[in-house]
Amino acid sequence: MSEATPLQVEDDELALLTDLYQLTMLEAYWKESMRERATFSLFFRKMPSTRRFMLACGQQHAAATISRLRFTPAVLRRLAATGRFHPEFLAWLGEWRFSGDIWTLPEGTPVFPNEPLLEVDAPIAEAQLIESLLMNLVQLETVLASKAVRIVMAARGRPVVDFGLRRMHGVDAAVRGIRAYRTAGLSGTSNVLGGLRHDLQLSGTMAHSYILAHDSETNAFRAFARHFPGTTLLVDTHDTLEGVRQVIELLQEEPDLRIEAIRLDSGDLGELARRSRTLLDAAGQTHVKIIASSGLDEYEIATLLDADAPIDAFGVGTAMGVSADAPVLDLSYKLVEYAGVPRVKHSTGKVNLPGRKQLFRRRDQQGNVTGDIIARREEVIPDAEPLLVPLVRHGRLDEAHMGDAGRARERVAAILPRLPERLRRLEPHDDAAYPVILSPALESLAAFTRQSME
Repeated sequence: MSEATPLQVEDDELALLTDLYQLTMLEAYWKESMRERATFSLFFRKMPSTRRFMLACGQQHAAATISRLRFTPAVLRRLAATGRFHPEFLAWLGEWRFSGDIWTLPEGTPVFPNEPLLEVDAPIAEAQLIESLLMNLVQLETVLASKAVRIVMAARGRPVVDFGLRRMHGVDAAVRGIRAYRTAGLSGTSNVLGGLRHDLQLSGTMAHSYILAHDSETNAFRAFARHFPGTTLLVDTHDTLEGVRQVIELLQEEPDLRIEAIRLDSGDLGELARRSRTLLDAAGQTHVKIIASSGLDEYEIATLLDADAPIDAFGVGTAMGVSADAPVLDLSYKLVEYAGVPRVKHSTGKVNLPGRKQLFRRRDQQGNVTGDIIARREEVIPDAEPLLVPLVRHGRLDEAHMGDAGRARERVAAILPRLPERLRRLEPHDDAAYPVILSPALESLAAFTRQSME
């Protein structure tokens, strides 16, 4: 591998971001003249044990990406060099454009097992080709958004900032993850590229190395506060409470100096926060906030707040950046209809629902979510909201349905308090049953399809 090898996948290489069997099946479809319309559904069968809902994220971004997918001449030359594909098939790929429809849940929608995050209606070769890329894009952002929203809920309205860049799984995850974090409701990120690209506020302080590079902690604090008025100072390089006292002395010596917060990054965060708050308040520095970091996750944040620790904001890194307790969602992308005929997979434990579908969500008179209905696409369910929307029509992106990250964030903030209280708990989901039923029409279709394929 040469040093000139790109660090990231380039946009014009995305058509190659697939599994080999997708391309071999495509050539087989091409050779057999199989061009009938197919529907594939993207869903998961089982909720991770530490989740009570997943937050659908990335599916609109994925759909938009698919609408722009192309096999460039350079990509075709690389495929030809493998010696695996017929030249006429490669010429056909050069003319390939996605011409189908993609129905997606709006980003930031809570979603449950067997519910479609998206469905693709397209000639079978087109729908087959995009499987691997779609799953990769949706998997990452849904997993990260689902972890991040738990941390936001645990913080109970206090700001949460992402500090996870250095330990995330590659540069792509580190950048795209910020999009998921914004959707989930994080307040900021230390990741400069991710924050600028996805419009999430940049936030950060200093490293311990900055303190150590100065002759004294006080000199480091003074210099940094003068350079960056309104900053946050890291006080735990040596002795945390002594660091707090030095901040207080500095503010008393220079009343015009603006220090907005101190950051605790080691030790017993709850006890240190209480003692720091006492010192700050006694000195009249009640405006100085306390930020806590150091290996935090939703459980530790909840424990701190249950103990009334006077912490105003949290910095969270590794546990969120790799979704440490549930790093994968077992997404499936299955053929559910071909040439107008419903299809199902019969493998043990892997049965899917046939046909094109719509997902409906019910609410009570107060607007609280009460349950979901998976139905056939053409159905209308009274007093229930259809959630899947046609984001791509005939290969073209429908900007009216696209929505941006800001709207997704607002959607999450609006829906969280409307979910049943049991879904907002952090404990494992033993008692978190959420009613998801099939419409009678879909139940009948599933039964008929199973019988007809036996």
